[in-house]
Amino acid sequence: MLNLFGKRKHATCDGGTRRDFMKIGALGMSGLMLPDLLRARARANQAGTSTRNTSVVWLWLGGGPTHVETFDPKMTAPMEFRSTVGAVQTNVPGIELGGVFPRMARVADKMAFVRSFAHNNSGHGGGTHWVMTGYDFPPADNGQPQSKPGLGSIMARYRGANNSATGLPNYVRIGGILGDGPSWLGSPFAPFDTAGDARNNMNLQVTLERLGERRRLLRGFDGLNRHIDRSGLMSGLDSFETQAFDLLISRAREVFDVSREEPRTRDLYGNNSLAQQMLTARRLCEAGVGFVTLHFGGWDMHGQIAQSMRNLAPQVDHAVSAFVQDVHQRGLENDILLVITGEFGRTPRVNGGAGRDHWAPLSTLALSGGGLRMGQVVGESTSKAEVPKTRPISPQDLMATVFQVLGIPQDLQYNDQSGRPMPMVNGGRPITELVG
Repeated sequence: MLNLFGKRKHATCDGGTRRDFMKIGALGMSGLMLPDLLRARARANQAGTSTRNTSVVWLWLGGGPTHVETFDPKMTAPMEFRSTVGAVQTNVPGIELGGVFPRMARVADKMAFVRSFAHNNSGHGGGTHWVMTGYDFPPADNGQPQSKPGLGSIMARYRGANNSATGLPNYVRIGGILGDGPSWLGSPFAPFDTAGDARNNMNLQVTLERLGERRRLLRGFDGLNRHIDRSGLMSGLDSFETQAFDLLISRAREVFDVSREEPRTRDLYGNNSLAQQMLTARRLCEAGVGFVTLHFGGWDMHGQIAQSMRNLAPQVDHAVSAFVQDVHQRGLENDILLVITGEFGRTPRVNGGAGRDHWAPLSTLALSGGGLRMGQVVGESTSKAEVPKTRPISPQDLMATVFQVLGIPQDLQYNDQSGRPMPMVNGGRPITELVG
């Protein structure tokens, strides 16, 4: 039986796991039943102001993917610096990728690769927090919860926690990442967790006949008590319980079920677990979800990096290339932005264990779609892939670029827990080469 949402768990060198990141990274919704979730999100929806219907799929390569073996192979560098898995020429003249990404090489004209992405925190927690929120927070390396809202939660706060047309949540987590939660924005703007109780409550546990009986019973009790209800609580209860019933029996549930996808598209993605998750992400975005996070870990490669890349990279290669082709075949390349990143890169020089260690001064970043300019490399690293040679592109710049795709104002502010207005983007600028 295919496990769509997976139980993939990889420990990083500091002992942290994806599950740990999920625990400390967000205020979860795991204690809420579906009507409770709808009530919280309905309150949050009152603040929604977005006029755009674009979406972001955020693929997180947890552990710190090597920038050399992925998107900056540096084959002219000395042996100890160049890609240990060689390089492959893409369908864009002059652009090479690591040798384990032949499928992505064939869709490189529909992608952009940033080779000067960088920050200064080489810890798993701190680096993740910086990329996910745009802000450095070193205590995250010691297990402290995030101090700033993540990108998806900011989008949910701005647009409203649910899509007003479909009722679907605007922010869905398929894989948890440290820093992907709302922080002080509040739990209504936490991601809808596909592995949590909120998603489980969308699965019918009774027949439609019995569900109808329960609905009639609820309405009967509501009608009996409405004449003595002076506070409007019964009316509210009926509204949210009805919304929950409607969501359970509506097409919204079908969006999560990839078995309903047409056979040709399912063949394109295959049975690759990550590819199945990315197919789900595409279906969610097409149905109006604004932000979807996926986590695919195992990139903390301190030793035997060549073998590790050959084991792990083909799954990403397959999943990403299928997603990019699918999005373009459907004419959604202006509506859906794919972002591929991790917390930092790896040391330029291969270590004594044939691996690479943590290296924040240069990181990996790839994008596709979102109406941005594709088929290019943005930025340049030094000859040994040590640091940016051109202007460094920061997490704040990435954040500003995503804001532009989503139609979020660059000067957006929300009050923090002390009541002070805090800028969501502080100093970042959309990446000029991508946005024009």
